[in-house]
Amino acid sequence: MKDIKPLIDEIVPSMITLRRRIHSHPEPGFHEFETARKVMQELKKIPNLEIRERVAGTGIIATMGKDKPGPCLALRGDMDCLPIQEKTNKPYASRNTGYMHACGHDGHTACLVGAALVLSAVQDELKGPVKFIFQPSEEFGAGARRLCQESCLENPTVDAIFGLHCYPGKGLRIGEVGVCRGPAMAGSANFKITIHGKGGHAAYPHNCIDPVHIGMQVGIALQSIVSRSTNPMESLVLTVTQFHAGTATNIIPDTAVLEGTFRSLKPELLEKTAERIDRMSKQVAGAFQAEASVDVEKDYPVLMNHEKSTALFEQVAKNVCGIGSVKENYPPLMGCEDFAFYAEQVPGTYWFLGIRPPEMLNYPHCHHPAFDFNDDALRIGMEIHCEIARRFALLWNHQ
Repeated sequence: MKDIKPLIDEIVPSMITLRRRIHSHPEPGFHEFETARKVMQELKKIPNLEIRERVAGTGIIATMGKDKPGPCLALRGDMDCLPIQEKTNKPYASRNTGYMHACGHDGHTACLVGAALVLSAVQDELKGPVKFIFQPSEEFGAGARRLCQESCLENPTVDAIFGLHCYPGKGLRIGEVGVCRGPAMAGSANFKITIHGKGGHAAYPHNCIDPVHIGMQVGIALQSIVSRSTNPMESLVLTVTQFHAGTATNIIPDTAVLEGTFRSLKPELLEKTAERIDRMSKQVAGAFQAEASVDVEKDYPVLMNHEKSTALFEQVAKNVCGIGSVKENYPPLMGCEDFAFYAEQVPGTYWFLGIRPPEMLNYPHCHHPAFDFNDDALRIGMEIHCEIARRFALLWNHQ
């Protein structure tokens, strides 16, 4: 195979420019119109590339070598930003007030565009199709779910999908990558509990069934699901994030509403927790002669890295970064990722790209107003994307 490092060296400067242009004009989920336009400007330079635009609103699916007979690979990059006011003071900082690329999606997009440009120069080496999925709305709205509903993994059918996320934490430095085997990021669900009591004057609580007091007891009781009903060796987080009740200081209301989220790395534990929330809320309310109605809504599934695709990724990453720079069995994260919707449909691997300079012990983390993607990581992200694509057919058939 051709040495692609010179091609990457040639393209990196333009991808840094692209990344910073996207960073300067961040756009929230399903509104990435200008971002998609910038991506299309680059993709149109590539010959023999089949492009679907406006998938799930603003998404782009570009397929290289659609008619090649080998297995089909998909590479995914997300494009949306976060509703955060940027505080980096960089010359290319966000010009859209109240929005910024605080999670590195500008870097993810540039890595994927760069990989497509590099691979366009070695298309003859590809044994099967490669899909480049530029996804809207990862942060909110589960853009991956919509893309799956709009057949992004079909025509041609995807055999495996890979996606990266930059990671600024202490566990990974620039030049290092991490990957989990099995669960990589948590699945989540949301709950809404309505306590139905009996309102009245605050001076006469004995004539009422106070839903505020009962709601506080329910909130405290829910914490025992984690601390006293779940194996300490299993992952579970349950958080009440909202409590709504009342209209005045001297009125006990008829109802109180608690809302929150729970998440786990085990799908079966999510199901059990939903049952426990329902049962405990109703029983605690009943003890105070009130009633509780409980609504639980599944949000994101557990992101499960597939054994076969993860073994393939590890082999490629070690060739690119060196054995010591690939952190296998990297600890999973309790955050959620809609890449999980792809991985429910086809074998998938989601991996972490280190961006922290060795000399910096406290790099701003994702979702922080001082965060910025490290341009020095673009080269590694692009090269791993490219080498997965070039070696996919051979390695996939022998895993």
